[in-house]
Amino acid sequence: MRHNTKVLGHIVAFLTVVVWGSTFVFTKLLLLSGLTAAQIFTLRFIIAYVLLMLFSLSRKNHRWLVDTWKDELLMVGLGLTGGSMYFLTENESMNYTTTTNTSLIVCLCPLFATALIGAVYKSERLRPSQLLGSVLAAIGVVVVVLNGHFVLHLSPLGDSLAFAACLCWAFYSLLMISANRRYDVVFITRKVFFYGLLSMIPYFLFFPDEWLGIPAFFSNAFNEGSEIGMTIVVNLLFLGCIASMLCFVAWNWALKTIGAVTATNYVYINPVTTIVFAWLILSENITIFFLIGTALILVGMYLADRKKG
Repeated sequence: MRHNTKVLGHIVAFLTVVVWGSTFVFTKLLLLSGLTAAQIFTLRFIIAYVLLMLFSLSRKNHRWLVDTWKDELLMVGLGLTGGSMYFLTENESMNYTTTTNTSLIVCLCPLFATALIGAVYKSERLRPSQLLGSVLAAIGVVVVVLNGHFVLHLSPLGDSLAFAACLCWAFYSLLMISANRRYDVVFITRKVFFYGLLSMIPYFLFFPDEWLGIPAFFSNAFNEGSEIGMTIVVNLLFLGCIASMLCFVAWNWALKTIGAVTATNYVYINPVTTIVFAWLILSENITIFFLIGTALILVGMYLADRKKG
């Protein structure tokens, strides 16, 4: 039974990353329609939080409060690192640097997460063969993202923001280890959404036009045509219901089931799924570099998950 649960954990982690890989395409379509990164994040998290709250209300004996104020601070940290700070730094970085730089830096998150978690928990430190596998997978990410164009346009501010997003997800993975030991996955995820949204208030106080512009945006979208308006709504519902609510619950469960380091390694697949969805939806080309990089990622992940090294 335990083996079956572990296998299911790997499947859930893989499928979650596949869905998250597709979100770049759907987010890009919403950005092109006129929504800002902050508006998209806020709307998708509102949808996710409302749905998860309704689900929690339907459950008997569902926990509503944490045990200590320190645990509440832990939930705040999860909401910041896995919610507002991660999404804002990642999306804002693309305003100052190339999408290639952002993708490359953010998708190397497993390396930083592994180092950070290993520094705190000795039991999570990698063996030599696992470390080799993680590095090999990281090289595969570089090959996939650069796609044969081995030129990076350095931008200190943009690249720093992308690196900040990378560190945010690494700390989120670390904090989830402690949270998963004491609380239910649904409860934790609801807290992540709540504090992710709450921490957006200062942002909208500095940029009130972004919040006030949401109703006007939808009004204009539907005035241009019901089909355009419904397309925007469907994209947001996908990001809120599937990519946020279901995927965050699934991801947090995977972290609890197969371990933070193993689960985080699946982030290496993110650029692969993004390119596949871009090929299917945006008709972008798949190159030999994509195939080579994907092979390196798969071999690297296999080595990283081996128990003996």
